Amino acid sequence: MPSGDNRNRQFPNKLNTTAIVKLFILHFLSEKSCYGNEIIDKIEKSLSYSWRPSPGMIYPLLRDMEDDMLIEGWWDEPDKKTKRHYKITDIGIKQYEKLKLIYKPLLDESLKIIDATLKTIYKN
Repeated sequence: MPSGDNRNRQFPNKLNTTAIVKLFILHFLSEKSCYGNEIIDKIEKSLSYSWRPSPGMIYPLLRDMEDDMLIEGWWDEPDKKTKRHYKITDIGIKQYEKLKLIYKPLLDESLKIIDATLKTIYKN
């Protein structure tokens, strides 16, 4: 886009927090089953402890993703309902692979914009 012909008016990020967190959830559940707090910890660690999603964000997303059949959940102890584990479904695996392809160029472009901004303004 050196000429600016294909400029996008959405700056600098084309992905919102929810989209990124959903991608992380599908990623971690594609590796192994997890419970909600475990997913929160994994996301925080992946982001070098610079940001931690709240339970108020994660649990509604997990319920929505379960309703959409992207993941499947079950209680460790159904009578107590204290810890719910989740695993990715076949539909979820397909969605994860699709989202990875869609989001990669968007993340690359956002990174390029942020990097150029840092270099210009802060001489990083």
